[in-house]
Amino acid sequence: MEDSEAQPGEDLVVKSLNLENQFTESPAESVKKVTKSEKSSEEAESKVSTPANSTRKKSDTRNGSELSSSFVRSTVSSSLRASNSVMVTRRNSTGGVPEKLSASSARQQNKASTIAGNKPSTPATESVRRSLPELRRSSLPSVTTKPTSRANLSETRKSVPVSLVVRSLSTSTASDTSIQKTVRKSAVKPALSASSLKKITSSSLDSTASSTSRKTISKISSPTTRSPTVSSGSRAGSVKPALAASSLKKITSSSLDSTASSTSRKTISKISSPTTRSPTVSSGSRAGSLSSSLDRSSNLSGRKKAVTPESRDSRLIVLPQVEIKAGDDVRLDLRGHRVRSLNASGLNLSPNLEFVYLRDNLLSTLEGVETLTRVKVLDLSFNDFKGPGFEHLKNCKALQQLYLAGNQITSLVTLPQLPNLEFLSVAQNKLKSLSMASQPRLQVLAASKNRISTLKGFPYLPVLEHLRVEENPILKMPHLEAASILLVGPTLKKFNDRDLSLDELALAKRYPAHTALCIRDGWEFCRPEHAADSTFRFLFEQWKDHFPPGYLLKEASIDKPFEEDACRCHIVFVQESTLSIDPDIILKYKWFLGEKTLSNFTAIPDANGEVYWPKHEDIDKILKVECTPVLGQTEYPPIFSISSPVAQGNGIPKVVNLEVHGDLVEGNVIKGYAKVAWCGGTPGKGVASWLRRRWNSSPVVIAGAEDEEYLLTIDDIDSSLVFMYTPVTEEGAKGEPQYKYTDFVRAAPPSVSNVRIIGDAVEGNVIKGIGNYFGGREGPSKFEWLRENKETGDFFLVTTGTSEYTLTKEDVGRHLAFIYIPINFEGHEGESVSIVSGTVRQAPPKATNAKIIGDLRENSKVTVTGTVTGGTEGSSRVQWFKTNSLTLNGENDLEAMSTSKVAKAFRIPLGAVGYYIVAKYTPMTPDGESGEPVYVISERAVETLPPSLNFLSITGDYSEGSILTASYGYIGGHEGKSIYNWYLHEVENDTGTLIHEVSGLLQYRVTKDAIGKFISFQCTPVRDDGIVGEPRTCLGQECVRPGSPRLLALQIVGDAVEGTILSVDKRYWGGEEGDSVFRWFRTSSDGSQCEIRSASASSYMLSVDEIGFFISVSCEPVRSDWARGPIVLSEQIGPIVAGPPTCQSLEFLGSMMEGQRLSFIASYIGGERGDCFHEWFRVKNNGVKKKLSTDEFLDLTLDDVGRSIELVYTPVRKDGVKGNPRSIISDEISPADPVGLDLVIPDCHENQEAIPQKTYFGGKEGVGEYTWYRTRTKLNELALADISSSSEDVDMCGQTFSYTPSLEDVGAYLALHWLPTRVDDRFGKPLVAISNSPVIPAPPVVSSVRVEKLAPGIYSGEGEYSGGYEGSSLFSWYRETNDGTIILINGANSKTYEVTDADYNSPLLFGYTPVRSDSIVGELRLSEPTEIVLPELLMVEMLALTGKAIEGDVLTAVEVIPKSEIQQCVWSKYKKDVSYQWFFSLETGDRKSFEPLPSQRSCSFKVRFDDIGRCLKCECIVTDVFGRSSEPAYAETAPVLPGIPRIDKLDIEGRGFHTNLYAVRGTYTGGKEGKSKIQWLRSMFGSPDLISISGETGRMYEANVDDVGYRLVAIYTPIREDGIEGQPISASTEPIAVEPDVYKEVKQKLDLGSVKFEVRLYSLFSIDVYFFSPYQLSLLLNPFMLWY
Repeated sequence: MEDSEAQPGEDLVVKSLNLENQFTESPAESVKKVTKSEKSSEEAESKVSTPANSTRKKSDTRNGSELSSSFVRSTVSSSLRASNSVMVTRRNSTGGVPEKLSASSARQQNKASTIAGNKPSTPATESVRRSLPELRRSSLPSVTTKPTSRANLSETRKSVPVSLVVRSLSTSTASDTSIQKTVRKSAVKPALSASSLKKITSSSLDSTASSTSRKTISKISSPTTRSPTVSSGSRAGSVKPALAASSLKKITSSSLDSTASSTSRKTISKISSPTTRSPTVSSGSRAGSLSSSLDRSSNLSGRKKAVTPESRDSRLIVLPQVEIKAGDDVRLDLRGHRVRSLNASGLNLSPNLEFVYLRDNLLSTLEGVETLTRVKVLDLSFNDFKGPGFEHLKNCKALQQLYLAGNQITSLVTLPQLPNLEFLSVAQNKLKSLSMASQPRLQVLAASKNRISTLKGFPYLPVLEHLRVEENPILKMPHLEAASILLVGPTLKKFNDRDLSLDELALAKRYPAHTALCIRDGWEFCRPEHAADSTFRFLFEQWKDHFPPGYLLKEASIDKPFEEDACRCHIVFVQESTLSIDPDIILKYKWFLGEKTLSNFTAIPDANGEVYWPKHEDIDKILKVECTPVLGQTEYPPIFSISSPVAQGNGIPKVVNLEVHGDLVEGNVIKGYAKVAWCGGTPGKGVASWLRRRWNSSPVVIAGAEDEEYLLTIDDIDSSLVFMYTPVTEEGAKGEPQYKYTDFVRAAPPSVSNVRIIGDAVEGNVIKGIGNYFGGREGPSKFEWLRENKETGDFFLVTTGTSEYTLTKEDVGRHLAFIYIPINFEGHEGESVSIVSGTVRQAPPKATNAKIIGDLRENSKVTVTGTVTGGTEGSSRVQWFKTNSLTLNGENDLEAMSTSKVAKAFRIPLGAVGYYIVAKYTPMTPDGESGEPVYVISERAVETLPPSLNFLSITGDYSEGSILTASYGYIGGHEGKSIYNWYLHEVENDTGTLIHEVSGLLQYRVTKDAIGKFISFQCTPVRDDGIVGEPRTCLGQECVRPGSPRLLALQIVGDAVEGTILSVDKRYWGGEEGDSVFRWFRTSSDGSQCEIRSASASSYMLSVDEIGFFISVSCEPVRSDWARGPIVLSEQIGPIVAGPPTCQSLEFLGSMMEGQRLSFIASYIGGERGDCFHEWFRVKNNGVKKKLSTDEFLDLTLDDVGRSIELVYTPVRKDGVKGNPRSIISDEISPADPVGLDLVIPDCHENQEAIPQKTYFGGKEGVGEYTWYRTRTKLNELALADISSSSEDVDMCGQTFSYTPSLEDVGAYLALHWLPTRVDDRFGKPLVAISNSPVIPAPPVVSSVRVEKLAPGIYSGEGEYSGGYEGSSLFSWYRETNDGTIILINGANSKTYEVTDADYNSPLLFGYTPVRSDSIVGELRLSEPTEIVLPELLMVEMLALTGKAIEGDVLTAVEVIPKSEIQQCVWSKYKKDVSYQWFFSLETGDRKSFEPLPSQRSCSFKVRFDDIGRCLKCECIVTDVFGRSSEPAYAETAPVLPGIPRIDKLDIEGRGFHTNLYAVRGTYTGGKEGKSKIQWLRSMFGSPDLISISGETGRMYEANVDDVGYRLVAIYTPIREDGIEGQPISASTEPIAVEPDVYKEVKQKLDLGSVKFEVRLYSLFSIDVYFFSPYQLSLLLNPFMLWY
């Protein structure tokens, strides 16, 4: 593309300025001519010499831009050193540049600073990274028009004025190259005299920035010069002020072609001097414009600018650059045209305008500005506005920059909220305050040189970055900058065109948090040390009228809030009389959370108390509490208090409250409760301990008391307990321990338990009564012994005072009672407890009447009984024996089965089956003396039992991982292989689920599946002879508990590459896992480790911050019931390397509407970002994409409406590696609001359609509303605007877009009322237009000539006559041939016509020659040709099918022709072709559908196997010679039946040798094949006999030596699935030959004589050697020889 062409989105092309005859007498003739330099050769000759080589030079953007051009000092006459011209003082209308300069413009100014060969000594090598918001926060330029002498010309430096909202930066075009063009530029400074300066030409400047994500412009600094820096917003070729009109002939600047890449963040570095901070001079003109005295508006207004003290106002006023790149349809530039009203007829305000410059006019009202609904830049500086009256701006929702400097405005209170306003200039007005509506996006507010004396009513400006209030009375207020910081908030970066003072920032932090609210309400700003009291008094005065009667507010404050720490508000009301807190007043609290700007406060749910605990997410937020006093039933207006920002906790927990609950009585359990403020740390388990403090002594730690609960013991009586609690976070941080003292512990009432008598109750023994005393220290407790009276059963006292008693003879056979009366040390008596002993016994013993009772069967329990005298039966002992004989012979023949025991019962063991049972009964006294034993034998031998279980139990711990063991007792003979099964039960009484893994085992290791369930064991007893008994089941005692949580393994899975998501691979054990706690750590190469904040999930995405580090993770296992296990730390992975460049997120910026501008935001990962690039595409509904541009932004047009926009972003790393492109697709683009731009009615003639000319904008136009009016007089504009309500001499005559005047319209004017409407029926403002002349009458004509079909073959001609009254008009009919020739049909001269055969396949035309009643003949008009005249369409009366719907049969379709005469005729004359299509049926539920059969298009169709069970359908369509098709006719079959089973193409595959494998192949038809029969046989070559091969009935057959010389024959009998057999088919092979290698080997051995054959006759007996037939042997030895 040529340098002279301006690309969309590029920086503005600097155009050359031809300033000839600039200062003429007429202001209208003094407009500057701005022309675009087409070629470098067209530059005028200059006295300033430039280098010959002016081509573009490339430099590597990665190493910084290197300014290598040498500049030659301009040869300027000495008369230029001083300027003596006198200037006319005028109102200043110039100022700094409100838009940011692009990278190329900054480079241009860098080069301009090195005039006269002064190259920069240190070219910048490091780019300054600054995002777009940072650019917007840059300083505003100030303008100084002080002339500079020639001596300082070369030493002057230019600094890039980086200011507010930038258009050139955000609209630069991306370049696919990474080349920067070096720039050389001659700069001409001010104070050039008219007599010497003829022509100044600046060298061409062509700079292209590389396609990068950040744009960098090098700093150029001079270490030697310390001159004031002159900064200009003008482009290449800009000329400074004070050039005389008579001397300046021509100033030409070459074109500047600057291309910048589209980026998400762009950086512009400043060009400054390193040693001085001199004032900057900034001009608001762009390329092709002159600043100061050369401003066009100066000439138009007839006033010239002079260098006077008043001109210094320009440094306080910022004016916009004219957007010369924008088209005339969106830009209006009427600076200095003396415009008095925005509603002026020639002003032509349009809703499409985006850039409106009305500076230096005579406007005094904004009425009419509401039309500018899409305006972005509005310059109304230096007019006659006085204000208020800014309500008309409320429709300007898109406004971004508003310039109102240099007016007479006194107030901004009516300025509405503008949602997109970013820059506001109200400098040099008469404002007394800045009170206005909140502006949510305002970044710069310039209000210098006004009468501002107060900050009351200062608006909420949440994103303001720069505030300017120079030369205002309020500057006298001390610490105004600190007050501004408090009002604006943390976004403020500059105050009065300089960075914020660190002292003022520190000072602002010392004020109370509510200071900004007080300032806005009118509080007088004071020193910070007095601010707290002063603001409280100020608020007190505002609130005092609403306090409850008799009460005053003493305090309203909030403690400094910290994360997760108690924040208490202090709001105290006191009575006026006593100053004591009134107990009757009730205070209700409500807490709110807001931003630092003291805005957007939202209520905190459930925060209704005096104390609030800030959360982690509240950090850096502001707390506000509203307190509502309630006195009686009356609620009074709330008061409030505001806190400082919530600070981050120090991580050291502290105890807020400590309590001990429980009754302090011996034996009770008390519990300590601690309320802890964790202060940002992770809540952990604190350390608790108990101490005992006796009266007047120090507390002593109680050993083992380390839990919150403690059981009071006797040692605690008369002591005070101390509960000590130390909070500890999960990170190990310990807080200060806190103590809680209890009252003294009291003793419990005296009592005794577990009273019992020890000792054998036998005559002469000593027994003793004992018990467990409780209730303090025991005193002289009382004891009593009582003896039983046998007659009455009562007890009487025997002895007291002792706990021991000696049994006497009187006690034998009686019971004794022991009574324990507890008494404590103080003498308090408790409730007595008694116990009764057993009967006192005597000796020696003797047993009689012994016998065995019980069932004499295996495992049955038998008991021996007898009468014992001289002893007790309970003390007697029994031993059991077995014997074979029923006769007892002492113990010689007895076999012992048990030892001697006291137990009288005995369970018969298995070994006693078949034996007699003998019991040896030995009577004994309680003191152990034994008598003579007695033997008793059972009456019969022991019998066996069926297999059964006498007991069944489960032992073990019912917890996960434990082993449960089942045990049982078997009875019923010798046990065989009993059956064991384990079951799981959801509830105790359900059937349970079998655990297959442990069937047959007596042990079961509890698994995770059993947690929360019951376990049972079932045993089915089996005797060794196979008899099975009844199964028995034992259910576990409790539900299975989960095991303690722990990790068996922990590792990190994933690649150590940035952008990769690392996941945790772990093995958990211990019940159902809950929310286990993960913590990720980053470890540097030196071993230092830190936790990664906010990384608490089981996965973590590696970011660029982790490159070069090692990553590890810890996991604390947590069970679902919150039980925690030990923390495990994984091994480290790394070091982390940079990942592939990736676009992590991509999103659009801007509105998806026609006429709007789209941009985007992209986030990048993958190492250091390089030169990323992107492309815009338009996506149609069918998915077709069209590339639009590679600009940073995209302007949406009508072509985009209803379609989507796709953005493809390709990330590139700094080393050149490209990542995968990422794309996003927008929603469909919506249209703009409908607007009618223009409406013109042409000259109107009778009966001629009048089509108005209109221009529409706003999406796709729909059907608008049009109303035509007829009026005899031409209406003016006012009457036209109200034409719809006008009734006099105005008639509505049409409601369509076009209108054909009728006879009654002749001589009248036509007016059209148009309501523009979008395709979605949304309409805009109406437009009205009127014709310039009345309607002209027309000659006789006919219109709408047409042919109407009255009946088949009969047509009628019609037409609409106009042009007077109709006479005897002429009619004619024509026939149009295939080549387009129109032939007159003779004799057809009436309106109706009947078709003949000659008319077929041709259209007809009707001719209408209008004849007026005065015989004036008009022009013949022909109708449009009719549709081709064709005969009646062919019809098929019916379609029949021949053949049967059986597999393999052929179906043929036959069509039946209707018998009517017409159909018989058209079939015979005009039939061309008959087409067929076959279909098969598909069953879908109850509905039958048909699918076409591909390639089945003939009248015949052979039924296939796949068609069995389906219905077939044939479609028939007849086509005539005219290409028409008849209605389809159909014929349908019944479901197809299978055919007779048959085999076709039967063949045997395989090579003809005796070692090969053979297979039979054939094509089966006849339904689904069943078990078809195959038989293999041999056949001698030339013989019809067949020899069956036994057992060979498969499809494969492996030949052997027996087959040599035979043909193999396979007989295939097809059998259908339902058993129907078909005709057998056979196939055979060639004779089988010997395998060549075998033959070769045998022949070789025969030749050598090493082989001997022994042949024996076949017999009925076995054959010893292998038998060969002579025929086979001959083939084996010699294939050409036959042995007999």
